[in-house]
Amino acid sequence: MAWTDQIRSIVSAGALALGWLFHPAPAAADQALIAVASNFNTTARALQTRFEQSGEHTVLITPGSTGRLYAQILHGAPFDVLLSADQETVNRLAAQGRTVSGTQFTYAVGHIALWSTNGSDTSGPIADRLREGRYRTLAIANPALAPYGAAAREALQALELWSPAQDRLVTGESIAAVQAMLITGNADLGVVPVSQFAGTDMSADPDYWAIPPHLYTPIRQDAVLTRHGQDNPAARAWLDFLASAEAREIISAHGYGVEE
Repeated sequence: MAWTDQIRSIVSAGALALGWLFHPAPAAADQALIAVASNFNTTARALQTRFEQSGEHTVLITPGSTGRLYAQILHGAPFDVLLSADQETVNRLAAQGRTVSGTQFTYAVGHIALWSTNGSDTSGPIADRLREGRYRTLAIANPALAPYGAAAREALQALELWSPAQDRLVTGESIAAVQAMLITGNADLGVVPVSQFAGTDMSADPDYWAIPPHLYTPIRQDAVLTRHGQDNPAARAWLDFLASAEAREIISAHGYGVEE
């Protein structure tokens, strides 16, 4: 399957799930409702397959921007577990009494890359195109809603390219929205998770640049059990699995860093 076809399938899956997000149903006793940051959607579904092979519990995965999922939880959405794209959102929920003490941990560490779908572009490496302003539009996730967008802004500021980009910057609510803008040609450069290229050697691709990690704060993604899920055995089993060596191996294979 072509790389752009893979992205299209990810975007389509996210779009289908968003329709259900606004009409969530309570989870059954042996089923947990998992809110998942958009960037982790594909990995979460791979984990879901392995988790459900035990036959004891099932989970429903609902992807979205971390900011949107946070707002949904505050307004009573019956999520049992949150897999955030950062630590701060989970910390805020904990301070507001919406999580179960002692259940928060970092399940993945993310990194960002600059990417284009121009393919045969001959104007030079994508990093040079960014630095020299040789692009029409630059897409990032909304920094106010998505931690990967906040990391993109931080990196651009460190490169002293944030101000020059303002009149050509377009934002999406989530990483899935940024990918869609790149695929449809509504943006010709975009900042996306490195994990989206797991299993693909992008080192020689002029349309890809792994942004050096020292340019932005490490994206430590935290998981937590919500108050809604505190008595749900499926939710607790999911978190136990997520912290296991087996799950960490899957997460690492999908391009994320993991903490021991």
